[in-house]
Amino acid sequence: MSDTLLIRNVRPAGGAATDVLVRDGRIAAIGAGANGGDTSCDAGGRLMIPGLVEAHTHLDKSFWGMGWHKHTAGPALIDKIETERRNRREFGIDADRQSGRLVAQMVKMGTTHIRSHVDIDTETGLAGIEGVMAMRERLKDVIDVEIVAFAQSGLLIRPGTLELVDQAMAMGAEVVGGLDPCAVDRDPKGHLDAIFGLAQKYGRPLDIHLHERGEMGAFSMDLILERIRALGMQGKVAISHAFCLGMPDVDHARRLIDELAKERVALVTTAPASSPAPAVMACLKAGIVIAGGSDGVRDSWNPYGMGDMLERATLVGLRNNFRRDEEMELALDVCTYQGAKVMEIADYGVAVGCKADFVILPGETVCEAIVERPADRTVVKRGRIVARHGELTQPIA
Repeated sequence: MSDTLLIRNVRPAGGAATDVLVRDGRIAAIGAGANGGDTSCDAGGRLMIPGLVEAHTHLDKSFWGMGWHKHTAGPALIDKIETERRNRREFGIDADRQSGRLVAQMVKMGTTHIRSHVDIDTETGLAGIEGVMAMRERLKDVIDVEIVAFAQSGLLIRPGTLELVDQAMAMGAEVVGGLDPCAVDRDPKGHLDAIFGLAQKYGRPLDIHLHERGEMGAFSMDLILERIRALGMQGKVAISHAFCLGMPDVDHARRLIDELAKERVALVTTAPASSPAPAVMACLKAGIVIAGGSDGVRDSWNPYGMGDMLERATLVGLRNNFRRDEEMELALDVCTYQGAKVMEIADYGVAVGCKADFVILPGETVCEAIVERPADRTVVKRGRIVARHGELTQPIA
């Protein structure tokens, strides 16, 4: 395999056309000095953006490639949880197979890094963790996958689940997952004792699903902040969804945002269409890292999605009423640089010295690429072309 790759006539971040030399998996030169290369390609003046970062998804339970399944879950959270558990049994969801199928789609669309919450409960045990771990080992040359050990059905209300999450962390899951301490486990102190205890035991970060809205969610968020202060875990906690920050009481939400910024708590949003959500601009102005994610893609929870983080950038822009070019660029930042910060990805970007994980695609500007979302994408991972003009260079699923 080639160790050097020369890309001619490409526009990093929409700037002037230049040449980019990749050597040993990193960007070695841009412009002057960018010559040679075992392999070369002409980008034809296309844009070059950093690899897209999927900071919140559920690879283990997608129906991708299984045909259409009717969606029957009710509106309540518990309805979706119970329907999902039933579907997993009836449809024969194999985590290795399904995560591989969805990853193949995501890679083709330009994603280079994924944080996936993987279900653990007393019914499925550690099968989801084992399946996704097998997939990421098999596909390690084309994608980086970070696993969150996640008790979707509840951590304490199903005895034995906590012990399984502990085992998953011992197996090598990178992040401890939490879920709605009040609404699901109905024991906020017990839930937070458990997840923060595991994070400290394994020296790992936390990512907590917080669907709880309004005052209930604000109460849980205050308890999370108290734990962070007491345990000195600043910069080691992310809160996904954080619907309570979209509460009508804007003064209360603003206070929470200020406290999150002070304790360096990151947020991850899916820019939902039908739920309250944190305001991206307010969070960024406060100094909060806020990343983007698709959540479920074609699964029991969500029939929508193409596994495309450019599509997610569009949704972030629409949800936050981003219309000016500089605002739209922030929507892409949420799905690239902000996600890289949440996942603590070193040497990320499109500058000399960065890892060579990037996407080449048509567009006069980055904003046009967000709006058009062209299928013609060439994806480079670890310095090698893994997708060309919207198609994988070799099958990976």
